[in-house]
Amino acid sequence: RATLLHMKAEYERRIAGIRQDLEHKDIPVEADFAEQVTQRENEDVLSGLRSEAQEELARVNAALARLERGEYGLCIKCGEAISPPRLVALPQADLCQDCAGL
Repeated sequence: RATLLHMKAEYERRIAGIRQDLEHKDIPVEADFAEQVTQRENEDVLSGLRSEAQEELARVNAALARLERGEYGLCIKCGEAISPPRLVALPQADLCQDCAGL
């Protein structure tokens, strides 16, 4: 639980930082067109990073919900136990290795 909560806080921190960068709260939009192009490219990268962080946050929140229901560590597809080494590596894992295709 502590690991999942730590992960949740980290993803929330990342998302907030990226949101702040995308909203140009610290750095205004450049006046120079060439610089604006570079800034837009950076925003595309930031948007991708934000999407990834949001997806991982959703996985962590789902794992916390499974923990609350007493279903943590069970594969959501086949119902078998997820191996402890897999859960150590990916605490938010919701599929066993077989169902994950590993």
